[in-house]
Amino acid sequence: MKGIADTGLIVALLNRDDSHHKWALEIARMVSEPLLTCESVLSEAGFQVGSIPWVLDLVREGFLEIAFDLSKNFEEIAELGQRYRDRTPDLADLCLIRMSELHGDLPVLTVDEKDFRVYRKNGRDVIPIVCPPRS
Repeated sequence: MKGIADTGLIVALLNRDDSHHKWALEIARMVSEPLLTCESVLSEAGFQVGSIPWVLDLVREGFLEIAFDLSKNFEEIAELGQRYRDRTPDLADLCLIRMSELHGDLPVLTVDEKDFRVYRKNGRDVIPIVCPPRS
């Protein structure tokens, strides 16, 4: 499996007590090459699990790859922020939307189904997502 990793996947993978831990482990077993992500996602995940080193180890081990440069996509991120201001997205979500535009064939692996069912890439295209099964 190839994809773009959101914060929730990383947190669920690293936190055995997370309600989505089993799902994250299943995703990890299917990964065929590093999942793409951005610094903002890594920062959020490190904060949520309480360990930046654990998160950075996922990059060092090749499970994750930092594949986004905010400085080169700043205007697009600012436009996305304006478009979705009513949803008050965080920077990580905006970067993931932009990454889905740049890597159109890759799904976003997220536990945030509610927002990613609303967000659109390229103005109106549905962003492919992989989420935990609904309970």
